[in-house]
Amino acid sequence: MTRRVMLTSSLLITVTLVLAPFYWLVVASTHSTAEVFGNPPPLLPGAHLLENLANLESSIGFSRVVLNSVLIATIYTVLAGLVCTMAGYGFAKYDFRGKELLFGLLMLGLIIPSQVTLVPLFKMMLALDWLNTYQAIILPNLALPFGIFLMRQSMSALPTELLSAGRVDGCGELRLFVRVVLPPMRPALAALGIYLFLYQWNDFVWPLIALRTRDAYTIPLAIASLQGATETDYGQILAGTAVAAIPMAILFLLLQRHFVSGLLAGAVKE
Repeated sequence: MTRRVMLTSSLLITVTLVLAPFYWLVVASTHSTAEVFGNPPPLLPGAHLLENLANLESSIGFSRVVLNSVLIATIYTVLAGLVCTMAGYGFAKYDFRGKELLFGLLMLGLIIPSQVTLVPLFKMMLALDWLNTYQAIILPNLALPFGIFLMRQSMSALPTELLSAGRVDGCGELRLFVRVVLPPMRPALAALGIYLFLYQWNDFVWPLIALRTRDAYTIPLAIASLQGATETDYGQILAGTAVAAIPMAILFLLLQRHFVSGLLAGAVKE
């Protein structure tokens, strides 16, 4: 009983510490800047949420910014999920010359800082006349090394006999991939989808370089543009940050069970 009480208490303290910043973010988004920096800081919701959202819309066209982020993150998640899943399947279940070498080179992408590629990537987008377009944000990172690694590890646990049985029954490779391989991979796909969506939703550095006009801004860029040299309306910033956190919270709550099991799927080797 003592161990159970201590374990429950420690978990409650940990959860409280994790959720406290998010609670304060939501509360502070309902206050004005003066109230946010008051002493003591506000711990209960205020009456300025609608005012902050209205100011946010008039300052940066926040509804347009949210639409940009939703479109970019959704399209990226679908396309990158397809690329990472097919590449992971190829590395896990096909034997070809140089496979280990190629996979090793791919894994180098996990240790090379993304900032190293910004200059050549910018020159490529400039040559293609893709600057300030959605494709400049979506296409360069479709083959994400971590996504391919995650799917490769998950698909390594898929029995090869299952694939052989499908081929004996006359399944082509595409039908085998869609009807046999993907259904057991739903937990891993959920984990991959959350990771890809979060990666694109929060991306700041590359969109800052590639996007030139405010109409094309994503949420991180738009919120950063609210910081003035002499005066900053933190009520607007906190309200925008709180709204930006809502889609990820909903997505994670809906797919939480699949997310955890998907991350653990690669722990079992074939």
